Amino acid sequence: MTGENPPSGTFEMFFTSSRRGARLARRIVVRRLEEWGIPRDSGASQSLALIAGELAANAVSHGHVPGRRIHLRLSVQPPPGPDGRRAPASARIEVSDARDERRPVLRDRDDEAECGRGLLLVDALASKWGVAERGVGKTVWCEYAIAPEGCGSQQVITGDTGVGDAR
Repeated sequence: MTGENPPSGTFEMFFTSSRRGARLARRIVVRRLEEWGIPRDSGASQSLALIAGELAANAVSHGHVPGRRIHLRLSVQPPPGPDGRRAPASARIEVSDARDERRPVLRDRDDEAECGRGLLLVDALASKWGVAERGVGKTVWCEYAIAPEGCGSQQVITGDTGVGDAR
């Protein structure tokens, strides 16, 4: 991360429920993080891009409803530390789709399987993740601690289970 203070912001956007939409969501997350001072070649940017891409791809694969879009919400917060100074920033990614009956489940995959590892990657990279119910569909969310350069992977968790509205 560049600068003294971590970035703060929220970004929301709808994408078509297609492979192209999922790819665009990942690219826009990287661009927005860069605008907030998180370089695209940083570990945080690369991890958050992978998480966003996996959550969007899962929404397209398992939550697709014709005529409905997926909704992505990205937020980055610099929560104050216990001593009043700023702690490492945390990011939250939420991806909403229009199907509530197909909820993601973390499963062990056979080493020979050609698919099914996306949620394992999200689980490995994120501080925590979960699924929130909505009026229509579901939101899969995760939180990620962004440690300043030179620091270990301190976990900072913030945010609520606010969800967007996939249309």
